[in-house]
Amino acid sequence: MITFWIVVTVAFLAMEAATVGLVSVWFAIGSAAALIAAALRANFWVQIVVFLAVSGIALAALRPLARRCLHVRQKPTNADRVLGIICPVTEEIDNIHGSGAVSAGGKEWTARSMSGAVIPVGQYVRVASIQGVKLLVEEVKTPAQTDA
Repeated sequence: MITFWIVVTVAFLAMEAATVGLVSVWFAIGSAAALIAAALRANFWVQIVVFLAVSGIALAALRPLARRCLHVRQKPTNADRVLGIICPVTEEIDNIHGSGAVSAGGKEWTARSMSGAVIPVGQYVRVASIQGVKLLVEEVKTPAQTDA
């Protein structure tokens, strides 16, 4: 059984190394504990219980800590301020020709239409999202608030 638990531990560690997502490290810890139980000549069923119990405890105890350490937090930038504002089109927006600009937040931004429709100069649009350095905009019928 010692050989079995060594193989299982190595397999879980290899799987963890391949995924790099903290998927199987808990089971590697559990199988290492079962390996120790096997070395102490514990019954097969005791080894299984040790494997399951230690894996469960490792998962419950370490997963929240690992999640906090590995969680990449996105930091908002000043560009997020333009989301949702209504602004005028300063260069005709035409997705097919790759042209278009709006004045949003006091700056000139490259813009693309969410619907794909051509939007003429002077029309007002709402900033729906940011994609790279371009604003994705949608037409609005009346300029409730402008930020030119």
